Amino acid sequence: MPPTARTPRGRWIDAGLDALSRGGPEAVRVEALAAALGVTKGGFYGYFDGRAALLTEMLDAWEARSTNDVLARVESEGGDPADRFRRVGELTFFDELHRIDIAVREWARQDPEVAARLRRVDNVRMEFLRTTFQSFVDDPDEVEARCTLAFALAIGRHFIAADHPGRTQREALSLAGDFLLRPPA
Repeated sequence: MPPTARTPRGRWIDAGLDALSRGGPEAVRVEALAAALGVTKGGFYGYFDGRAALLTEMLDAWEARSTNDVLARVESEGGDPADRFRRVGELTFFDELHRIDIAVREWARQDPEVAARLRRVDNVRMEFLRTTFQSFVDDPDEVEARCTLAFALAIGRHFIAADHPGRTQREALSLAGDFLLRPPA
């Protein structure tokens, strides 16, 4: 009989991130993840010293995927500041990553270490926005206002339930992005 393949470490992390996005950190339980993966929990301990180690690696993966990898990809693709702004938004806040981002934000409200990690990630994202807006806006106050509005829109769009007469939500968000990218009058 051939040896059974070990469940890759990344699948445990992905399952943990999925559980986090669905039910918060309390939903990230070894037994539940093993059941979701269709494996026994024994393989988990071959990779992780315990649940806390998995949670840390989940945060590492979220940070890399939603910030570091996105910025590196956008940098390699090039484009003008507006193109890069839109591309970062597309890659960072598409549905799967956005669900995880929202869950991390909720978790950060309960855990100071997660809050510190979130602050670091948000500061990297805000610095990207500052650089983008500084490329065509000279007033530092206007740069900061645009950064804050763009960031609030990216995160908060998930919570907007309002109708946009004659437009889809995606169209309304695109209009808001275009507005933020307009050069000052």
